[in-house]
Amino acid sequence: MNLPLLLAWLFLFFTLNIFYFTNKKLFLLLEKEDWPALICYLEEQIISKGKYKSRLVRLLANSYLVLSDSAAVMSLENKVAINKPALVDVNVLVFGTARILGNDIAGAVHFYKTRKETAKAALKDWVAWYYGFSLLLNRQVEEAMKEFSVLASSSMDGVITALSSYFIQQNIYAMPVQFRQDFRDISEAGKKRALDAMPKMKAWNREIDRLSTEIHAAAISKYLKDTCIWLYN
Repeated sequence: MNLPLLLAWLFLFFTLNIFYFTNKKLFLLLEKEDWPALICYLEEQIISKGKYKSRLVRLLANSYLVLSDSAAVMSLENKVAINKPALVDVNVLVFGTARILGNDIAGAVHFYKTRKETAKAALKDWVAWYYGFSLLLNRQVEEAMKEFSVLASSSMDGVITALSSYFIQQNIYAMPVQFRQDFRDISEAGKKRALDAMPKMKAWNREIDRLSTEIHAAAISKYLKDTCIWLYN
């Protein structure tokens, strides 16, 4: 009766060992945080050997961003678009964030706008939020407020709802006088929705911890802190 369990355990043991030794160099470089060497290794695997795998592409893009090399992320995106275009949508937030960090705001607006509809379901709200954020950075305040309003009213993600509501509240006075109360009401309703989803700060912190490894969240860490203060007074 224990034979199937034993076989399953042995299979798992050997699989994990094979995975570790196959990727041993990658793990060692990550452990040392030797970003230049890690980049060289990943470039060899992806670009030279053509191993366009999602986790490798994502790790290489993130490694470029750790070294503030947004141009290299753009170059990687072009190669991915040619060799495995589906991975651009899978890593849409990384490639979009690179444009913002590289101060290509108009490029970020265009990038997020064209991918709002094609983004994976799990990423759609974040893509829409970043589209609004890019519009705001590009001084297209009214368009940004419209995007934030939709998310504050309908997003099922508490963090996105809170962020959107906070940004509406922060930019109300940039809007025409006749629209300010409407946006104030949307912001307050969104704040209530966020608090219903995350009544206590520990619930917020749990969600932020879950996002802590994401480069797109790290890029807006200041705004996440400001939103937390606004949300919980």
